[in-house]
Amino acid sequence: MAWQATILTIFPEMFPGPLAHSLAGRALDEGLWRLLTVDIRDFARDKHRSVDDAPFGGGPGMVMRPDIVDAAIGGTAAPGPLVCLSPRGRPLDQARVAALAAGEGVRLLCGRFEGIDQRVIEARAIEELSLGDFVLSGGEPAALALIDACVRLLPGVVGDRTALAEESFERGLLEYPHYTRPQNGHHELIRRWREAEAERATQERRPDLWKRYRVRSGGTES
Repeated sequence: MAWQATILTIFPEMFPGPLAHSLAGRALDEGLWRLLTVDIRDFARDKHRSVDDAPFGGGPGMVMRPDIVDAAIGGTAAPGPLVCLSPRGRPLDQARVAALAAGEGVRLLCGRFEGIDQRVIEARAIEELSLGDFVLSGGEPAALALIDACVRLLPGVVGDRTALAEESFERGLLEYPHYTRPQNGHHELIRRWREAEAERATQERRPDLWKRYRVRSGGTES
């Protein structure tokens, strides 16, 4: 069975969006992965299809109701862990992407307004993930990014899978810079130059990654 991304959202028309193009789009057409969108508003109980309510204790904005969100989750049979894209979540990294891509799929809950009522997050033990220290209008753009990151790791999506092993974060380093031809035919010199450039870029731009890489490689933390 193909890997499946299930999106619970109040804007299903935002999908597949950019995922219909390039590698992800071709893989979707070829059946290497599947996409299911679930409109949370379909589980509302009033004629206006309301999914939000005023926050407890007052304050600006609205909050997505736990009963409606819970009904959408419970009414959708789909594989994979349940993830909420939120700036309050732990940072998404390549290791988590690889783990999600290795499973049967993922269910992505896209929040809107001020967020999702915490009661449903706790009751459903929803994993919260963040793309970084910034705020989006909703979880949909983050869901697109997460799906793209997972899909390109699926078998048959990237033609030369050896290229994946040299990308940023795969070995704990940022990737080396790329250039077009002319090329140097001395492969060992090229390999050593790429390694040195990857280490230099990581040390300069991401000292946190560099520190972990040095420890894992048996070197000092400097």
